[in-house]
Amino acid sequence: MKKEFSIYLDLVRFLASLLVVIYHSNMRNISEQVLPFSDHGHAAVIVFFVLSGYVISYITATREKEPLDYWSSRLSRFYSLAIPVVLMCPLLDMAGEAMAPQFYVDKTTHGLAAVRIFTSLTYLNEIWNLSIMSFSNVPYWSLCYEMWYYALFAMVTFTRGQPRIWLTGATLLFLGPKILVLAPIWILGVVLHRSRALNAVGPALGWVLFLASWPLYMLFQHYQMTEVGSQMLLNLIGEKWHHQAAFSKFFITDYLLALVIAANFVGFRAIAPAFSAPLLALEKPIRWIASFTFSLYILHQPLLQFFAALINGDPKGYVFYAEVMAATLLAVYVIGSLTEHKRGHLRRAIHALLLKLTESRPWKRGVTPALAPRQAGG
Repeated sequence: MKKEFSIYLDLVRFLASLLVVIYHSNMRNISEQVLPFSDHGHAAVIVFFVLSGYVISYITATREKEPLDYWSSRLSRFYSLAIPVVLMCPLLDMAGEAMAPQFYVDKTTHGLAAVRIFTSLTYLNEIWNLSIMSFSNVPYWSLCYEMWYYALFAMVTFTRGQPRIWLTGATLLFLGPKILVLAPIWILGVVLHRSRALNAVGPALGWVLFLASWPLYMLFQHYQMTEVGSQMLLNLIGEKWHHQAAFSKFFITDYLLALVIAANFVGFRAIAPAFSAPLLALEKPIRWIASFTFSLYILHQPLLQFFAALINGDPKGYVFYAEVMAATLLAVYVIGSLTEHKRGHLRRAIHALLLKLTESRPWKRGVTPALAPRQAGG
């Protein structure tokens, strides 16, 4: 991957996460004003899905060519934050609600806490017609999609023959349609990385795709196509099933948005050298802020509400909002530095555990024969 394109993807990743934060901070009891760029939250998640498919395809083609490397990296990345966040969230919610309950009306739940913790840590919140809210942490739903995309990708990549068919089929049946209808968006990212035709796009077409993607995205947002997709699905399947679709109810127009995002990525990849000077000059700060993207995404919702309750200021101006955002960002920095930035220790521990498991007799007899052969040179 060209360095300029890699830096661009990091910048996009951080900005998408920031848009999600602004979307969830757009509460009238924090600021009475409607915040700029506060309607891009769901679109930003679609950006994440396309980007995730691209990055996972890239890393399995370059460095994580073995199942142990792949899973130790994926599990350590998610669980370095998922464990502390899932356990911390109900405590923050209870403390914040005790101080200023108005910030938690219709924004959290405490019932069946053990079930919520279990399903969150096993990423089962969104299978079939379930939609189990991880306390106040609404953005957690996308992790419950993405982890299963990781799993399905690993099954296709690292297994072979009938075991691949049976394992993948059983997983698809286990997950149900809700997670699967957004899978093509994630797969699109894989296609962007692997397609020879798309990789061969030249600068001329690249400029057209890149420049056209921005007004297309703005038109998509201007005409509220996300809600249009939701209404289309409602008309097709009725209110009951539409409600159970939860975060997948926008999927019809999410496909259209994913194509716009894909055009942006393909276009910029072709013209990336034209942006060498600014991107290389800003590489260090972009890489640094991007290194907190996952922490920002998964931590911001419960922290926003907790600090809003703790400070409990006046929402008529922007001072209260600025105080809540500053406290949230500072907390994200501290927690991210202690968790996501230290995940190397967890990765090594998981790798050692998985290695011990693969060396056991049951694994060698039952699992090893199903694994795909190592790639040449890998």
